[in-house]
Amino acid sequence: MPKFVIEREIPGAGQLGASELTAIAKASCGILQNLGPQIQWVHSYVTEDRIYCVYIAPNADLVREHARQGGFPANRVSEVLTMIDPTTSEG
Repeated sequence: MPKFVIEREIPGAGQLGASELTAIAKASCGILQNLGPQIQWVHSYVTEDRIYCVYIAPNADLVREHARQGGFPANRVSEVLTMIDPTTSEG
């Protein structure tokens, strides 16, 4: 199943408090439940003005539909083609 990185431009994202992040996560999980098991949220990284989310889904359109239903920005949806880590240097 393809993996995607979603870039969400959210000014002030790094200043969001725990309760705000919890509310966002709950909203996202509710939409995911309605969309079915073919789309999964893996995790997200919060930076100063962006949130980068990693999803597993059959296609980018389903990722965009999740964003549309949640009212979340999805400024860029990129399919992960290859993953590397420090062990890649051993190959």
